[in-house]
Amino acid sequence: MNQAIALDNHSACGSEPGLITVDEALQLILDRTQALTTECIGLDQALNRYLATPISSQINLPLFSQSAVDGYALCHEGEIEAGVHFELIGEIRAGQRSELVLQQGQAVRLFTGAKIPVHTTTVARQEIVQAIEHQNMIKITAALQPHADIRDVGEEVAVGQCLGQAGQQLSVGAIASLSMAGVQTVHVYALPKVAVVITGDEIADTMDELQSGKIFDANGPLIRAWFQQQHQQVYIFHVTDTEYAVSQLFHDLKDRYDVILTTGGVSVGDYDFVRPVALNIGFKEIFWKVKQKPGKPMFFAEYARKQHSPCYLLGLPGNPAAVYVGIQVYVNLLMKALQGQKSPCAWFSGIIQHELKSDQRERFLRMYAQFEQGQLYLNSLSKQQSHMLSNLMQANCLVRIPANQNIQKGAVLSGIFI
Repeated sequence: MNQAIALDNHSACGSEPGLITVDEALQLILDRTQALTTECIGLDQALNRYLATPISSQINLPLFSQSAVDGYALCHEGEIEAGVHFELIGEIRAGQRSELVLQQGQAVRLFTGAKIPVHTTTVARQEIVQAIEHQNMIKITAALQPHADIRDVGEEVAVGQCLGQAGQQLSVGAIASLSMAGVQTVHVYALPKVAVVITGDEIADTMDELQSGKIFDANGPLIRAWFQQQHQQVYIFHVTDTEYAVSQLFHDLKDRYDVILTTGGVSVGDYDFVRPVALNIGFKEIFWKVKQKPGKPMFFAEYARKQHSPCYLLGLPGNPAAVYVGIQVYVNLLMKALQGQKSPCAWFSGIIQHELKSDQRERFLRMYAQFEQGQLYLNSLSKQQSHMLSNLMQANCLVRIPANQNIQKGAVLSGIFI
């Protein structure tokens, strides 16, 4: 880890006209993205999906008044003093149907979750109950208040109570909660169908090809792995840096995919065809170029389809660090917006452990964060250049560094865990 980190200042890169801020770019994605259609699926297939409609409980939880412990259902008016005897008239296990009805001075043996019999006034846990040998009698060995250890019908969830809001992501805990309430199917937003386009002629498939100036592809595996982490499939295409090849591919993809995610080809070089080709075939630009580092020449556009929601094109620069930032921040937000989740990014706050020099662009730095005595402390990692990824072996967060500010040790910065 570095005690300080200084990146090259390229004043022209930060001062050129037309750049929008990171927050403006994020808000445009939220504002301009339409949610996809919905579908009904089984709860067992719904992990990490987003609810399209609220869910209300059709039952009470508990369904019936039940025992919270292994013990005895008792019928007795008021507080029970130690030494009181009760007649034992039966036993009820969890899940067992019983027609037993208690009268004053009677008891029934119960197990946790068992339905309490009619006229039960309290439950005595088995630790304070003594059986009287050779008699169907028990003795209470400690004072007991009315209504002890009884789970009342509907005390957790009542019929009609909202269990989940539209836009809510279904976590492991949410799946368990809905299952307990008897929910078997849910209406969720459809998963976006995503095409990933890796542009460029420089990708090597073998070690031998490295001798001819090619490089191994990090962007394709990076993007595929990120989507695997989201439990979502993507389709990866490689295209050469020719206007014809890019145009043919975009024509084919725009009507079959909800998102076209590209890497490379979005700047102003002689072989950067993503933006001009997209505009030529009918995509409408939402923004191009963000005042950030890495990832300035990011491009976001939409294509209106007649019988479907728009196809969105998010063009990321080709440098792998820019792709990594784009995936973690912008693609993540876009995927959620397509599934009805329009909440802004949730940034954490942490304390930087060293100074940082200013830059005219807002920066996303890969850092290592750790909690110490209730505080989150941040440390920058070396090798932050946009073509480098090796520090991702140690990084666990991306931290936002405001533009045009010298950051002092102890400053509070925002970021996201990765």
